[in-house]
Amino acid sequence: MQKNSIISIENLSYIYSAGTPFEKAAVDDVSIDIEKGEFIGVIGHTGSGKSTFVQHLNGLLKPTSGKIIINGQNIWEKGADRRAIRFNVGLVFQYPEYQLFEETVFKDIAFGPKNMGLSEKEIENRVREAADFVGLGDEILQKSPFDLSGGQKRRAAIAGVMAMQPEVLVLDEPAAGLDPRGRESILRRIREYHKAKGSTVLLVSHSMEDIAENATKVLVMNKAKIVMYGSVGEIFARSRELIEIGLDIPQITRVFIELRERGFDVSDSVYSVEDAKREISRCLREGAAK
Repeated sequence: MQKNSIISIENLSYIYSAGTPFEKAAVDDVSIDIEKGEFIGVIGHTGSGKSTFVQHLNGLLKPTSGKIIINGQNIWEKGADRRAIRFNVGLVFQYPEYQLFEETVFKDIAFGPKNMGLSEKEIENRVREAADFVGLGDEILQKSPFDLSGGQKRRAAIAGVMAMQPEVLVLDEPAAGLDPRGRESILRRIREYHKAKGSTVLLVSHSMEDIAENATKVLVMNKAKIVMYGSVGEIFARSRELIEIGLDIPQITRVFIELRERGFDVSDSVYSVEDAKREISRCLREGAAK
């Protein structure tokens, strides 16, 4: 385990239907160290193993073989407190709003902190702070979660995990099914939470744009293995390899690759709208100077 790693995975494998004709490796001999405070984008096409991989991080799934080490502790060794680990590694499933069940939004967000044995005052503080992070006002907290809009339900469900203040926040397609405005709202609030808390965030997403705009590092899975792991720039610079394994690249990157192939003196290492603005400004300044 590296010095500043909060998560260390050693030779992790997970086999579905082991010992049957349907046996399949969902995660195959994966090893990786993830440092504290990183915002990791996890990408891979359907069936690549990314959701199975992240469900191991808080002990939801038990590995067929290998080790999951959180803050120096093997979470499956004898005597490990997996209940405490699940509070420390918060997992938000895809479509988390289907997990809402309490009478009020306040009670739903408070469910995790209450199970941590916190005082009523601390529970209330955490609920209100988490609600504020996701943009739910006090008037929403006393409503039934079933009276909320789809986007509000999603934010309430995410707030329920944030209220536990986990060191690691794992989100599996948190913006799935939302319209563009709702999608950006959710991702912006996750960015703000990451910045304010200094937590480690793993964001599973099919959207290369979401990863390019939010992540500090990218983890790429293909056929149950990690095939790339590095900074956003390092990974998207390998755009042709990403395409070869069936993944897309940000549309803005495609545009600049095409411009370069047509003879324009632009960088093909552009991954976001902000990158594009800077590159276009550079080209205009240099063009004016000639």
